[in-house]
Amino acid sequence: MTLSFFDQFMSPTLFSIPLMALALTLPWILYPPPSAQWINNRMITLQAWFINRFTQQLLLPLNIGGHKWAALMASLMIFLISLNLLGLLPYTFTPTTQLSLNMSLAVPLWLGTVLIGMQNQPTIALGHLLPEGTPAPLIPVLIIIETISLFIRPLALGVRLTANLTAGHLLIQLIATAAFVLMPLMPTVAIITTIILFLLTLLEIAVAMIQAYVFVLLLSLYLQENI
Repeated sequence: MTLSFFDQFMSPTLFSIPLMALALTLPWILYPPPSAQWINNRMITLQAWFINRFTQQLLLPLNIGGHKWAALMASLMIFLISLNLLGLLPYTFTPTTQLSLNMSLAVPLWLGTVLIGMQNQPTIALGHLLPEGTPAPLIPVLIIIETISLFIRPLALGVRLTANLTAGHLLIQLIATAAFVLMPLMPTVAIITTIILFLLTLLEIAVAMIQAYVFVLLLSLYLQENI
């Protein structure tokens, strides 16, 4: 029986029980909890340094009202990076290749930024739908376009993360299959293909971290417009 390359993106099951919850819980188990000791070990110190640097960089363009989202965004960033990187290990599953999961993260967070804008500054929030100085005949068209662009933001967040990770995993599997098939036929070409596969794996590691950062960065930009 020939399996499809897309079978790797199916949600794994054990005795007909979906293991998605286990895949989502695993990243939280890997990180050491913060300690109340005066002197921490190197792992906790490095983890705290990374979270502090990321939070400072992310909250730089935001005012004081947006700092309430610091813990949420830092946790989301670490969560997405962990899921993306763990999915690159052999015999693992990447939950962020599922559009349903990414949309379940994107839609509530985007909706939260919109509701904050409507609550705190409704005039400015609604003013984004119509640029200042627009000619009268273009007002209905621009309002429709800006409304569509507003509601398409969560879709863009979820689809961007899903498409980038899915394309990278498919490309790695295609090149790995080619290297395996060419090994007994053309060893030299197979070695070159293996080198390309190694470089592509390094690129995919960078993509996994960058896409998690882009997801949270775009969310912070949406928040910046509404506070």
